[in-house]
Amino acid sequence: MSRPLPLAALVLLAALPTSALAQAQGDTAASDAQAELSDDTVPHDIVVTAARTILPPNALPLTIDVIDKDMLDQQVAISGSVTDAVSSLTPSFSPTRQKLSGAGESLRGRSPLYAINGIPQSTPLRDGSRDGFTIDGFFVDRVELIYGSNALQGIGGTGGIVNQVTVGAPRKEGVSGRVLLQGTTDSDFNSDAVGGKVAGLIQYKAGRFDATVGAAYEKRGVFYDGDGRRVGLNLTQGETQDTRTLSLFGRFGYELSETARLDLIASRFEMKGDGDYVAVPGNRKTGLPTSATRGSPPGIPAASRTESVALSLTDTDLGGGNLVSQIFFNRSRDTFGGETTIQDSFQDVRIAPLGTLFDQSQNRSRKYGGKISYERAIPGFEALTATIGFDAIWDSTEQRLIATNRVWVPPTDFRSLAPFVQANLALFDKKLRLAGGVRYENVQIKIDDYHTLAATTKPIAGGVAVSGGRPTFKDALINGGVILEPWQGIRAYASYAEGFTAPDVGRITRAISETGVDIDNFLDISPIVSNNREIGLEIKRGPLDASATYFWSSSNKGQLLITNSDRTFDVQRLRVEIQGLEINLGIKLPIEGARLSIGYAHLHGRFDSDTPADGKVDSDLDGTNISPDRFNLAANYVSGRLSARVQTQFYLARRFDGKKRALDDAKPGRPDQLGDNDFGGYTLTDASVRYQTGLGGVSLSVQNLFDKQYIDYSSDTRLPKDNLSYFAGRGRTLTLGWDYRF
Repeated sequence: MSRPLPLAALVLLAALPTSALAQAQGDTAASDAQAELSDDTVPHDIVVTAARTILPPNALPLTIDVIDKDMLDQQVAISGSVTDAVSSLTPSFSPTRQKLSGAGESLRGRSPLYAINGIPQSTPLRDGSRDGFTIDGFFVDRVELIYGSNALQGIGGTGGIVNQVTVGAPRKEGVSGRVLLQGTTDSDFNSDAVGGKVAGLIQYKAGRFDATVGAAYEKRGVFYDGDGRRVGLNLTQGETQDTRTLSLFGRFGYELSETARLDLIASRFEMKGDGDYVAVPGNRKTGLPTSATRGSPPGIPAASRTESVALSLTDTDLGGGNLVSQIFFNRSRDTFGGETTIQDSFQDVRIAPLGTLFDQSQNRSRKYGGKISYERAIPGFEALTATIGFDAIWDSTEQRLIATNRVWVPPTDFRSLAPFVQANLALFDKKLRLAGGVRYENVQIKIDDYHTLAATTKPIAGGVAVSGGRPTFKDALINGGVILEPWQGIRAYASYAEGFTAPDVGRITRAISETGVDIDNFLDISPIVSNNREIGLEIKRGPLDASATYFWSSSNKGQLLITNSDRTFDVQRLRVEIQGLEINLGIKLPIEGARLSIGYAHLHGRFDSDTPADGKVDSDLDGTNISPDRFNLAANYVSGRLSARVQTQFYLARRFDGKKRALDDAKPGRPDQLGDNDFGGYTLTDASVRYQTGLGGVSLSVQNLFDKQYIDYSSDTRLPKDNLSYFAGRGRTLTLGWDYRF
């Protein structure tokens, strides 16, 4: 496996007219999707709300992308979700699992923080990995991506931030809105693969008051792979196929003055499995993927529900500065499927004979908090812009076994109080900028005394009692950088930033099997602090839009998911180091309206696998914890009423050094001598065409245009002995849509 060398990366960066991975500009799409930029687009004129500043992106030492509404709608029509859209457009984002659960999906090798209007959607105390499905993309106006570890939004941004900004307030008086109708099927038109979506949004403005309400309903059929077989279902973690989704959205605003505004935003999202199919095991040795057949799985089908409400007050000219404040409430209930096996951790001989007890779990989480920040140029020294703010969040999470009403993960409370300050100094007519800040995190995790399940002790003997506690974490998380822009459209930067998150406390606490454990002294619960160092170059001149970033990050007590024999995962706290190189190139072609874009990401991650750990990394992160290298290639054409796009993702083969290689268990059709955790690579192509008629737009989108048969990256590299988790990717899928604005 190739290894990125810092010197080689620096040489490559210096040779390219590039940047900090496609800084956001105008209402641009992601770095490999900027075909919609017109000649008169003003660079860097968008405010990226996730960055907690109104300064333009070129004033920040950050790697930022913005996926605008047109590109987002196009990608969601192709792939079906906002998460898939982000993954398709972002080379350093891992391939999605095409499941409800996003476990193992990462940005730059670490978990991103998903947010809606800055409200965190994750449940880090017991990570159910459902945070990518909390709102329908129909209600999302744009997606802001900030790459690399940072604490701009508090807990969770170790890989970066994926902030979904919902539709804004109406601008014109009276009634306006949008309607969407879509139908989806596989290319063989199997009746059980047919799905559909209907969505509507109505907006009303009268003077200072405005209101927006909408609903989206989607029915998804089953998926078929490139060989025409049903794609297997993950009945435990949850599915997007064979489901029904209802998403509701409301926004109500009032203009207090010409600069001040009050907004109330609420949303509800629920996805439920229909429970019409059961899984059919595959065979990894022969290359036969997991499939599905009609049947009734036990228990309640996996489901996910998220409800959120936020009240914000903003004033763009309060004392000469910008005020942003918000209070919010968010709760989620994630139901997982269940099963009955001898190895199942739910077994308890005091309730039923070994191997006969059925159960299933449910995550219950609620969080509330507030954010306030004030930004302005310093009077008398306007070259210096300062931001002060304070964030507070409380999160309560538990995981219960709902068939027997047992507690699997004890109720766990998280509290974070965090003042912060940021400063940005412009020098030499803004050709040089110095930026930096500090965020002081005061975190407490509270767990009362509890008792683990019987199956945590082997043989099953009733579990163990664990003493609760209130471990605390206090740290100053710093960030800083320098930005040099000697000529407009050409800039370079270097930066350092720290981020943090809580480990998956639920996985840790539920797996304790020794007596005498006291949570106050249990170091595995301490937060993960990761850093991100990067350098970037950028050029945006004429027809050329090119960028490159080299980054490296580390965490002394990172979080690694380790596979158990019963297909569950435990957490180990080990040193983790990740390096990466991201390159993007976009160019307008001589054909009017045509544009070509290329993206590349190379990631290399290592961890300390020694027992006991010695603080030195010695083994590769596997596919559960890092994404493959990737090339993205896309061609766009926009002319008059017609627009079209063809995009290809090349996922490159990867070997994982330091892992056991079972050469006699190599998979058919894969390169010789691949071990059971290695990845053979695959290539996928999508296409989309849209025509604006006199009565709305008609679009046809095709996912996996060439009907490629492949095993998805996650299935290929994790749980290598499990034939129930050997999933093929979705084959050719057609989506016909019509949307109308009024």
